[in-house]
Amino acid sequence: MNKGMLFFSAPWCEPCGVLKPVINQLEKEGINIKNVNVDYDAALVEKYNPKSVPTLVLTDLSGNEIKRTQAGGWTKEQVLNWFNS
Repeated sequence: MNKGMLFFSAPWCEPCGVLKPVINQLEKEGINIKNVNVDYDAALVEKYNPKSVPTLVLTDLSGNEIKRTQAGGWTKEQVLNWFNS
């Protein structure tokens, strides 16, 4: 399955700041991740409707099909397990 991840966050969100280095590391390792600032990207917020930040959304690479969502902060290993399951 070709999949990507959306990372919904905000600069004022403390848990987002904790998760951000994990997301950056996964991007460097080749996972397709789009960072979405909920304060500025109204179109994606409206489309995916995250209930809180941080929220991860697993989609197909076209962004059309939502596979799974997960709210909250996780370790790198937890994000990888969620992404790969």
